[in-house]
Amino acid sequence: MLRMRTLLTALLTSASLVVLSAPAQAQTKIKMVLNWKYQGPQAWFFMAQDKGYFKEEGLDVEIDQGEGSSASITKVAAGAYQAGFGDINALINLAATRPAEAPVGVYMVYNTPPFTVVVKKDSPIKTPKDLEGKTVGGPANDGALRLFPALAKVAKIDASKVNITHMAPNLREQMLLRGQVDAIFGFTNTVYFSAKLVGIDPAKELRFINYADYGMDLYSNAIVFSRSFARDNPKAVTGFIKAVNRAINDTLTNTEAAMDTVMKREPLLKREVEKERLLATIKEEMNHPEIARIGLGDVDPERLKRAISMVVDANSLPRTPSNAEVFDRSFLPPRTERASKL
Repeated sequence: MLRMRTLLTALLTSASLVVLSAPAQAQTKIKMVLNWKYQGPQAWFFMAQDKGYFKEEGLDVEIDQGEGSSASITKVAAGAYQAGFGDINALINLAATRPAEAPVGVYMVYNTPPFTVVVKKDSPIKTPKDLEGKTVGGPANDGALRLFPALAKVAKIDASKVNITHMAPNLREQMLLRGQVDAIFGFTNTVYFSAKLVGIDPAKELRFINYADYGMDLYSNAIVFSRSFARDNPKAVTGFIKAVNRAINDTLTNTEAAMDTVMKREPLLKREVEKERLLATIKEEMNHPEIARIGLGDVDPERLKRAISMVVDANSLPRTPSNAEVFDRSFLPPRTERASKL
């Protein structure tokens, strides 16, 4: 009888262990690449991870630092990652040239174009046309640099007269201030706060020539997934977006908690600068007037169509991708759950 009870206890214990381990075994693994090194405006990805939102959706998410918004798109396309945070315009380019490989956008985060050319405050360069005969620098994978042909077309710049040079991202602002280049490409907030981190007062020493001021009403960074993963794992993509959207809402109500998750990844960051960068990104790059109508995460079909045409035309691409090839809204949370004003 004792042996029977012992055997029964062992069987029940084993069964319990199987039940307890089942959720972990059932989790879908997703590798994600960010747009850049750890910074304040990535807080919602870390919050979704640390607060268990991904796990609640049955996901085991690994998040890696990136090497530029354009590079994130190519990394997902190459199959190194299932998900990425990158420039939708780079995705348009890939969809036009290699549609079978191109990822698909599923949640638009930066709905206001952040692309800019930055000059010193006293520079004679006042408009994009003034870049002719000058040297402009930027990291090879910088989104603004990649979109320069489009700016050249709409602003009637002779691009052949502009000397473009590549540089390491951490040298960009210093090279401008030292006069080694006449201007630099970048995202507005990236350059602004990177300058602050190296002791430059951007408000007093820099001037920004923004693409949006010259008719380039483009979308920017979105969460993207590989097309095959999205097709084969729709529930996982929906859960991922639900978790991130939930974390964005948390970030809007508790910025300090969001910054805790960022500092946990990189304690050497200057917290106050990164917090300021986060708040500026929310205010300036995620707050397009259209979100009052369609909510954060979605795109306006006509605006996206115009953006696709602009990128295709400026780069003389072989075909024009459809909206559906670039962005799939079917994974979005309900409209009531997505922010209308940031």
